Amino acid sequence: MHSIEKRTLLVSLINLALFQTRKKMAVAYAIISILVASTAASASQCFESIISFGDSLADTGNFFLLSPPNKPPYCARPPYGRTFFHLPTGRSSDGRLVIDFIAEALGLPLVESYIAGKNAAEKGGRFSKGVNFAVAGATVLDTVFFDKRGIHNRVTNVTLGTQFDWFNQFLAVIPNGRKFVKNSLILVGEIGGNDYGNPLLLDIDPKAIRSFMPAVVNYIGSTIEELIKLGATTMLVPGVIPMGCLPALLTHYKTSSTEKDYHPTTGCLNWLNELSIYHNELLQKELSRLRHLHPHIAIIYADNYNAMMRFYLSPHQFGFAKESILRACCGGGGPYNFNGSALCGNLPRANCCENPSLYVNWDGLHCTEAANKWIAQGLWEGSYTHPHIKTICPSISSPAGFQYHHYY
Repeated sequence: MHSIEKRTLLVSLINLALFQTRKKMAVAYAIISILVASTAASASQCFESIISFGDSLADTGNFFLLSPPNKPPYCARPPYGRTFFHLPTGRSSDGRLVIDFIAEALGLPLVESYIAGKNAAEKGGRFSKGVNFAVAGATVLDTVFFDKRGIHNRVTNVTLGTQFDWFNQFLAVIPNGRKFVKNSLILVGEIGGNDYGNPLLLDIDPKAIRSFMPAVVNYIGSTIEELIKLGATTMLVPGVIPMGCLPALLTHYKTSSTEKDYHPTTGCLNWLNELSIYHNELLQKELSRLRHLHPHIAIIYADNYNAMMRFYLSPHQFGFAKESILRACCGGGGPYNFNGSALCGNLPRANCCENPSLYVNWDGLHCTEAANKWIAQGLWEGSYTHPHIKTICPSISSPAGFQYHHYY
């Protein structure tokens, strides 16, 4: 089948599934994943599969499928998915996520969510090329920790520990589990943003949030050590993104911020970005410690923060519109096009821009496909992985997954 025929079949399947049940949508998406992978050039033989943990920045459908059928979450409603898939797939974006571009770069299928395929795990190795445990809203620290501090605005009780429990259940039913782990690129995050974002939206003192950042980072570190015990040899560990540039937080703190609180060039809130920087500094120290203990394991830091800051400092260089750099593409109005009472997916109360590729932010909290593409490219081809990913996998070049297309 030629690539044009595959693309035609892809669009036909999407249109067929658009108004179907959740089960049919999941089936259609599984087929879409295979078709997309079949059109991507294989860039490397370094990894046979991908294993992912994380939150909404990496979730390819788990939160969607964990939600009650009569209460579909925001990411299960149009216009989510409009740019690439033409329907919502459970991704918190208009299209592909960073993990999708990484999978395409490796010539692998888009990584299926664990919930979507767990019942088939014992019947033919459905996850032979990758499995994704990430869940939108997931935190690193558990519910007990936050409940004690009066922080109850979580969208899910799934934590990094929950995802690791699922991972162990998964390993118990697949053949050659240790070999599978050894030959996989393991993404440990992005996760941690909700540990800070949820308290921030409740106006918890930033000093209190800063005080439990070491606990978040230590838990990530202990998870990495457990993965090493299970056979992991290569892990990519992203830092958190610039929280001070998110339309949701810019909107929340607009009335309490003064002119000196904002960066003069980017317009981002300095003190919020300083929280992101502090987490990332702690994380890099922890990864350095782990590398010293495990010198034969590749533990790679993914500098999502600085990969994104490029957009705010030089938007035109990446095709973004200066006037919309801090605005959500899809939202309920206001200076940052974010309104907590009219979230994206709540149409017609929320509006959606005509061209998401001109925007960094999709819905106030998550990136557009265009931004995700540039982040992935920065990690793969730029200087935003430490040590550089090409020192681990020298054969990686400029793969088809980084060719940005419009599918309207």
